[in-house]
This record gives sequence, structure tokens and C-alpha cells, in this order.
Amino acid sequence: MTFQIQAVTVYGKQPGQVRTVPFRTGTLNIVTGDSRRGKSALLTIIDYCLASSDYPVKAGKVRKYVGAYAVTLAKPGQQLFVARRAPEPGNAVSTVLCVLSQAPETPPPPLEELTFATPLDTAKDILSDFCGIDRTVKVPAVARAQTIAPSIRHSLYFCFQAQNEVANPDLLFHSQGEEWRPNTIRGVIPYFLGAVDPEQAALRNRLRLLRRDLSDLEAKLAQARDLGPASGQARALLAEAVEAGLLPHRDSEPTAEEVLGLLRFALEGRIRLEPEPRPGTDGDPLAAAISRRAQLRRAVGQSRARIADLKRAVEENDDFAGEAREQRRRLASLGLMRLSPDTSQAAQCPVCESPIASANTTVATIMHDLERLDGDLQVIGSGTPALQRQMALEEEQLQQLRAALSRSQDEINEISAGLRALQQEPDQAQRAAHVRGRISLYLDTTAQHVSAPQVEDRRDDLQRQIAELEELLSDDTQGDRLTSSLSLISQNIRTKAAALELDHSDAPIRLDVNRLTVVADTADGPVRLADMGSAENHLGYHVATLLSLHEWFSEHRSPVPRTLILDQPSQVYFPPDYTGEPTPQGTDLSHLLNVYRTINDTVQALDGALQVIVVEHADLADPLFRDHVVERWRYSNNQALVPSEWITEMPDDEDE
Repeated sequence: MTFQIQAVTVYGKQPGQVRTVPFRTGTLNIVTGDSRRGKSALLTIIDYCLASSDYPVKAGKVRKYVGAYAVTLAKPGQQLFVARRAPEPGNAVSTVLCVLSQAPETPPPPLEELTFATPLDTAKDILSDFCGIDRTVKVPAVARAQTIAPSIRHSLYFCFQAQNEVANPDLLFHSQGEEWRPNTIRGVIPYFLGAVDPEQAALRNRLRLLRRDLSDLEAKLAQARDLGPASGQARALLAEAVEAGLLPHRDSEPTAEEVLGLLRFALEGRIRLEPEPRPGTDGDPLAAAISRRAQLRRAVGQSRARIADLKRAVEENDDFAGEAREQRRRLASLGLMRLSPDTSQAAQCPVCESPIASANTTVATIMHDLERLDGDLQVIGSGTPALQRQMALEEEQLQQLRAALSRSQDEINEISAGLRALQQEPDQAQRAAHVRGRISLYLDTTAQHVSAPQVEDRRDDLQRQIAELEELLSDDTQGDRLTSSLSLISQNIRTKAAALELDHSDAPIRLDVNRLTVVADTADGPVRLADMGSAENHLGYHVATLLSLHEWFSEHRSPVPRTLILDQPSQVYFPPDYTGEPTPQGTDLSHLLNVYRTINDTVQALDGALQVIVVEHADLADPLFRDHVVERWRYSNNQALVPSEWITEMPDDEDE
């Protein structure tokens, strides 16, 4: 079970200043009042106390006269009090909170009794636990190479609708307009809708880690191969040693084991030869290396072409086999009329088994076609594995060619660097000494590499574990569960849209979690929320969507706070400079009351499982509105979030 908001408390900057705004759980709460009385600060205070990473309270009276904020969270048999100081001057945010577990109905403690010592991350974990979130679950972050551990902060996307969000045609969820938030919302929606199985999520995370380990291991093994005795650098040094006269020219390519021996021989300087040109290269080792690289590139291109041809052949086999199987199924269904086993002539009726002589030709033709298709399928089926084996061999050869091409490039780079250095040497002896120095450095580096712990080739084991997990996850039904949940939620959205008399409510409505919007599928094509005219439609679909989601959260025991906070839904029916009078009349009043009727009907249907808090300019006389007002903050009664006795001077900026 998750929580609802029982109270919001503010502590003034002077001793003994405490102001608590109580809320009723399991019902509709309305805070109505004039502009600049602190109504909108309620949502930002709750957000701040629920482990926000920034300070969302706007500048004005609240910031000027409040020194600490607190919320009281309640669920059956439990109560959690969370307080957080306003940031100190020069700080962007306070990073420690006070979190107290209390007996139900315990009032907020005095400020002097509070100890602010819980780090922000710890407080977020405590709040996530109190909300019922399983912190062992990790879900993939959409379009990002990492995973997300759902927390209390992610659940609030579905609980808040700020003043600039509640009727926004472009933003459906809280904070959706901030950087990275859309992908985060897409990532956590399956978890909060109950489509993520914790065990499957753990397996998917394990699979992601194994794939990362395999990639890291392959990189380390490639690096180890590059430092080996047959690397491109070693062969380039060998070419330089021949060029400098330290070694005789060899017609054959040395093996990996021979390379180090030849380099050590050149380093010892037992012989001194006049440099001799290589056949066919005019004594230019760089030209020979470039020629080898060109040959390797051609071989890589040819290998790629062969692999592409094999892939096309496999695809064609698969396509043909699929079509042939379909044709066989159709012909087999006609094979109910069969030849008589006694005469092999007359076809038999599938019902009474009496002979039908006129069908002989047809049945024979069908049977012939079936036999031909069976033969074709057998040939295709036997040929495909051979093609796949050949493709695997070609891919392995391609990897070897790529490795050789990489070594060849290293060799070219090393020869080029060596030649540039040799050109600066005044005579042959100094050039030979320079080459010996480079060989000595390489041999020392190679010796360190050999003496270091060798990288264990665990690729087979990792690949086996990955294959096992992929097989376990092959039957994962998360996508199906998510689609089913969204379908049912969308039906509820449509029902509420019809009750609100919104445009397109006669068409199928769907919640699109990829685009994070609501879409009406009309006869003229899909219509997204942003394309629906009228702010009344925008407000109505926001209300219908959030209420439908909370119905789903409640019915499926989702770990989302059972609180929905709406900031001034009546703004659609009021001018921007509205100050409290007059109330809307006629159709506008009827439509506004219809919004509250839909909210109240949903709350009552959930029988205490949902709390809705609305802050409003409007103060309607209708009992549907009036009976749910818990606070009136108006200049006429001198009421506001910040008591007038706290205010010693009028600030330049004021809150909503």
C-alpha cells in the first residue's frame, strides 16, 4: 500500500512560527483563493519535500518568510513526517532532510525538535520504500545505454499537474518538458503499470551486464593480440632492421615465434650488413607494406560481398519456404477427397466415403503438387544449414582479415615514423643505433606484457551464459502486458472524455506512451492532443488520462502515491487576470462543474483509494465544489499560506 498527503507544514524564520494545512485522505480537497496567496506553492513544497534535486518553490512571500517545509504522509497504520530546510544563502538546494516515522495522527513537531541529518539519496530511498517501490528492479532507459531504478521521483510524473501543465497541449505528464525526462517517463511507465515482472527485470539487467563484460573482454583480448610478437609494430621494426642493415633480407614471412628472435638478434648487433633493396619494392619497406594493405583491403571487400550473397540466399530460402508451406497447407486442406485405398482410382467423399469418380484428376493433381512441394521444402531445408555454416566460416575469415588489416596499418604507421626519424640521422651507423633503440623499447614493453597477468579468454563461457538468458527471456511477455494495460486504460480515458463532452470522444482514444500524448483515431486519421482545438479539450484529456491512470494504479496496487494534485484547472474558463470575481456563468460554469463531477465520481468509485488536491481561483457556490473546499485564502478573510503576522514588510516578488 502506498501513501496520501495528510498535511503540508511551513515553519517561519522566527521562533515558534508554524503553519499547517491539513488535507482529507481518500477524497477531493479544494484550496481556493485569490492570486498571490500561496496556492501554487503547495505543489512545489510537496515536490521539494519528496526528495527533489532542486528548489522548485518560486520567489515571493513563501521563499522570503519560510525557513523550512514539511509534509505528513499517511497510509493505513503508518505515518511518515518529512521536513527539509530552505537552502542557505548561496546554496542552490538543501541536501539533508529530517525523516521521522510517527504514530498515525501525530501532529508536526516544533522546528527545534527536528534534526536534519538524512542525506538526500537516503531520504529518497526511504520515501521509495514507504511508497512500496521495489528498489531491486531496474528497467532499461529508453535511448540511453543504462538502466533506471524506479524511485519516488519517477512516480511523481503521474501525480502532479502544475499550472503550466494541466491544460498544456504539448505536455501530458509532469516535468515532461525537461531534458531527458521524456525518455525516463517512457522507461518507467511499464513498471508503474505493472507490466514489468521483477524476476524478468533482474534477468534482463544480468543479460545487459554479461553483454558489457563480453564487449570489455573482447577489447582486452584485441589489445593483448596487438602487443603480441606478431603485431604490426613488431613486423614494422623488423622491416626497419633490414633497411638499416641489422638483419639480412628474408624472402619468406617470419612466424610469430621467429619475430622476437630476429629482433633480439638485431639488437645484439652480431652482424652488420649493407642495406639491400627488397625485390619488387626498390628497397622501400613502406611501399611493400602499403601493397600488403591494399591486398588485405581487397580480400575484406570480397569477403563482405560473399557474406552478403550468402545472407541473400538464406533470406530467399526462408521466403520461399514460407510461401511453400502456406501453399502446402492450402493443398493439404483440399486433400480431404482422397483416392480409394482399394482401387487407387475413384476419390472418396470425406463425409460418407462414397466414391466420386469425376474427382480422380483433381485429386491426383493435388497429390502431385503436394509431393513436389514436399520435395522442394526438403531441398530448401537441407540447403539452409549449409549456407549458414558457410556464412559463419566467411564471417570468421572476415574477422581474421580485419585483424590482419589492423596489424598492417600499425606496420605502416611504425615504418613511416621510423623512416622520418632515420632521415634525420647523419649516417648509416647512427640510423642503425636509432633502430636498435626502438627495438629495445619494444622488447622491454613486450616482456612486461608477457610477465603481467594474462587476460583469460572467457568468451565461450560468457557467450553460453548470454545464450541461456536470451532463451529464458524469449518468452517474456512484458510487451504484451503493457499493450493490454494501455488498451484498458485507453477505454477508461474515452469513457471519461465522453462524460466531459470532449471533441473526438466518439472515436477510439489511446494513450501513446511512445509520444507521451493522447491520440484519437478518427475516420480522417489519428489526431494527437496537440492538434485538438480548444483549451477545454486539452484540460479534459489531461484530467481523463490522469484519473484513468490512477484508477489502474489503485486497482492493480501500483507503487504510485494515491494523490493527484491539479493546479488551477479552471484557468481554461477564466481570463488570465482573473482575481476571484465573477464566477463563470452559463456553459462555462456547466463545463467546469462537469470537470469536478468527473473527478469526484472517480474518487468516490475508488472508495478512499485516491486523494485529489486542487488549488483554484474559482470559488463556486455549487455543493459539488463548495463541500470539498478545505481552505479559502482570500484578501477578504486575511488568509494565506504564509500568515500575515509573519510578514514584516512587503516583498518585491509574490507567489501565486
